[in-house]
Amino acid sequence: MRRLSLILLLLACFIASGARAEYPDHPIRLVVPQAAGSASDTVARVFAAAFGTEIGQQVIVDDRPGGALTVGLDIVAKSASDGYTLCMAPIGAMTMAPHLVAHLPYNIARDFQPIMVVEYSQLLLAVSPKTPFMSVRELIDYAKKNPGKLLNASSSNGSPGHVAGELFKFMTGTNIVHVPYKGGAPAINDLMAGRVQVMFEALNSIAPFAQSGQVRALAVSGDHRSPAFPDLPTIAEAGVPGYSAPGWVGVIAPAGVPEPIIDKLNAAANRAVQSPAFAKWNAGVGNEPAGGTPDEFAAVIASDSKKWGEVIRRAGIKFE
Repeated sequence: MRRLSLILLLLACFIASGARAEYPDHPIRLVVPQAAGSASDTVARVFAAAFGTEIGQQVIVDDRPGGALTVGLDIVAKSASDGYTLCMAPIGAMTMAPHLVAHLPYNIARDFQPIMVVEYSQLLLAVSPKTPFMSVRELIDYAKKNPGKLLNASSSNGSPGHVAGELFKFMTGTNIVHVPYKGGAPAINDLMAGRVQVMFEALNSIAPFAQSGQVRALAVSGDHRSPAFPDLPTIAEAGVPGYSAPGWVGVIAPAGVPEPIIDKLNAAANRAVQSPAFAKWNAGVGNEPAGGTPDEFAAVIASDSKKWGEVIRRAGIKFE
């Protein structure tokens, strides 16, 4: 009877082990800390379709805006570490918000596990077509001669566009007044109408308006020219040597996700960003598919957090 009991116990363990489903066995939630239609949401939906195919499960985009990008990240930080809740993490949430929000409910380094940079992006330095500026140099010259007269719109206080504008002002010695909006769309509308004169905005939001001539593109913010605007110089090329404000968005998970699951997610994400559909969409808006390892993404987060933290402190940017 003892032998029979032992055999039955071993058989039960074998059956239970065999019945344990291999990850992933149900849909994955991809939290976006911004509203539907935002730059991060748009990227997330294109990426989710390709990523779902590669990981073998449906990936459901869940927009959770609010709290200077902290609401969505807090949800992810407090989720189970099982690989079924991920977050589409833009540069603003990972490297700027920690320097703007006094008491974050999470710690970026402690509570999250980077998976991969999904894409690199750039901001477009655009001016209203109502202005006479045809180059970055003309913009700088006017701003120096007329301190405080130009208005620089951004999608929100503390946004990448705002912070990039502050870096531009510091490096050029200009006084341009920042005007925060509640979203990129109303800011772009006022730029077209001439109610504001300058804006730094994500390419995938403002590119169509630049291509149609509704706003005038002067330069891009990254370290190299954009594939969508090959004839447009970088801000560094156009007269501000050393200026660099590229953007990115990546995928993160809660801390504690087992390494085999992280490896599987990373491999699937790398394949997804190389898919024809994702690459084609990025080419259309001027973004560039990324990729890489979790450790490489962690290094990007740490480096950019240091850089933008210094800009934010120097500019005195605070959330009211």
